[in-house]
Amino acid sequence: MSRAVPTGMRGAVPILMYHSIAREPTDATRELSVTPEAFAEQMGLLGEQGFTPVSTARLGACWREGGTLPRRPVLVTFDDGYEGVHRHGLPVLAEHGFAATLFVSTGWLRGAYDTGGGLDTMLDWDQVRRLAAEQVEIGGHSHTHPQLDQLGDEELRSEVTRCREIVADELGGRPASFAYPYGYSSPRVRRAVREAGFDQALAVGNALAHRRQGPYALRRVTVRRGTGIEEFERLVQGRAIALNFARDRALTKGYAVVRRARQVRRKAIRTRV
Repeated sequence: MSRAVPTGMRGAVPILMYHSIAREPTDATRELSVTPEAFAEQMGLLGEQGFTPVSTARLGACWREGGTLPRRPVLVTFDDGYEGVHRHGLPVLAEHGFAATLFVSTGWLRGAYDTGGGLDTMLDWDQVRRLAAEQVEIGGHSHTHPQLDQLGDEELRSEVTRCREIVADELGGRPASFAYPYGYSSPRVRRAVREAGFDQALAVGNALAHRRQGPYALRRVTVRRGTGIEEFERLVQGRAIALNFARDRALTKGYAVVRRARQVRRKAIRTRV
């Protein structure tokens, strides 16, 4: 496998977006899950090629304050809060000494705040605390995982601030990073996340992250169940990403038109009321 760093990656950082790690995922999580064996192989490749996983907080602080990153930084991130991140992911991360970031939907985790919305077996707070003790940054991912840009102002603030407050109460410290559910945001959503006290936030976009994207719109690359090791290598090296996700981009553009129309209708209804 090649160790060369493509010229196009200078100043760019691959941020990998994982969800579930499971041998037998539910239908709802299957496409965005990876097997434990695939995750181990992917982390092994990062180690072999000299990548250094860093937390989202470290990347954000370095790009904000001019700090230093390792020569080949990469971010390993997980969304939602599935139990397999603790069961299967943590031993692999610990073996390599890798940092990671877990973005939790606080209303999906097992425990006092559980709203029953989780799509598979979710983490409980003791497991989240064990992850936090092992180089895993815990960030926010809203409370009930809605499309934040479709919410009214009050609901939006509640989803973001309640998530922040619960994480702070459970872990004893303010979460610094946020990830938008489904990757959807808008200037209004980004402002709400900033005002809630988060220092940076991640979208999706299926592209490498650059400082010029701004701290509240950093892009990530999706890792799926069908992502083979050769494709994974191309993704972390920044090669052929646009080609790999061409269909996703077309679907996203089409759905964006539908979502904007829904927003206009909802705003009109709220105005009439």
